[in-house]
Amino acid sequence: MSAEIICVGTELLLGNILNSNSQYLAIQLAKLGIPHYYQTVVGDNPQRLKHVIEIASQRAEILIFTGGLGPTPDDLTCESIADFFGVPLVERPEIIEDIARKYAQRGRQMTPSNRKQALIPQGAEILLNPTGTAPGIIWQPRPGLTIFTFPGVPSEMQRMWSETAVPYLQSLGWGKEIIYSRMLKFWGIPESALAEKVAAYLNLPNPTVAPYASKGEVKLRVSVKATSEAEAQELIAPVEKQLKEIAGLDYYGADDDTLASVVGQLLREFGETLSVAESCTGGGLGQMLTEISGSSDYFWGGVISYDNSVKVGLLGVNPEDLAKFGAVSATVAEQMAAGVRSRLGTSWGLSITGIAGPTGGTEAKPVGLVYIGLAAPDDKVESFEYRFGAGRSRSLVRHLSACTALDNLRRKLLTRLQ
Repeated sequence: MSAEIICVGTELLLGNILNSNSQYLAIQLAKLGIPHYYQTVVGDNPQRLKHVIEIASQRAEILIFTGGLGPTPDDLTCESIADFFGVPLVERPEIIEDIARKYAQRGRQMTPSNRKQALIPQGAEILLNPTGTAPGIIWQPRPGLTIFTFPGVPSEMQRMWSETAVPYLQSLGWGKEIIYSRMLKFWGIPESALAEKVAAYLNLPNPTVAPYASKGEVKLRVSVKATSEAEAQELIAPVEKQLKEIAGLDYYGADDDTLASVVGQLLREFGETLSVAESCTGGGLGQMLTEISGSSDYFWGGVISYDNSVKVGLLGVNPEDLAKFGAVSATVAEQMAAGVRSRLGTSWGLSITGIAGPTGGTEAKPVGLVYIGLAAPDDKVESFEYRFGAGRSRSLVRHLSACTALDNLRRKLLTRLQ
């Protein structure tokens, strides 16, 4: 048995609203051990909605709808479902009473259009909405097929799911197994290169391993079907250990870990501190670091040295070197890192200078050229050159620069443990 998630709303197709409902439901289905292989988004059109129902009902036994349950003419989910299965809509007085009561609590009068929300397919059970006016349904229009409908408002949908749908599905025997996933994260290695290294693990039956890539980061999702989270972790552990060993320093963390949080843990472990000097990232590196609760233990601050006068006046960059090599150079990156470390009195100094684009590049120094400087506690100063590509957006170049700077520091800190 499998489920299919069907999200209804033209605003989703237009990109006006982020479809967070499908992500939430996917996670919840995994917790119940219910596989789902398809997600569908369809606009507020009865013909297209019925076509989706026709296809989904042939490949899944549980159909979960969100959206299209409101009082306006374009809210057509229940009407389309009833029409597809050839049953009439019936008005349920208890729904009208519930809506009227909620309006009265808010000091308002229920409008005639709200009566539409009381129309549900004949034979369906009401799935009450504790907070909003749009109820859902649980219905088995034919043997082997169960339909759930939920409002599109995420907070309403989530509460209805946890308080009504989950107990119902558990009563049918679901939830005895779970689908548990662990997301391993890597930086500094292309997806294709990592996939080649771990090729022997990509065809395992249980757990399964699958690669993903996004914004310079590569992930390996390790998923397993088990009777409990403890059993799942036990099954995943040996595979995770082997994958980490294969990846070496390219592996940096798992699940909710970020490069900033991992760097913070290492700095705290060593009792060391960090300051940053940023040019092309404009404070993005400092923002990543300060998003971590407790980062004041090890992150003391930074300088956004966008103009060369700030590089010279605050960071002590040699103006002659600026004139000779340019702001985007290894020499300037090193002096920025050493300068901010000295001025703020931290163990480490980390700097970024580059050309984020889309303008400002030359043949010698194209858009995407970035230098990262790193000043260590032993006064050693290094720089690293990266070319992130002229075709990438300004925001992506800035993101890659900040993450790569953190990754350089992470690797330096880890080598001290080996």
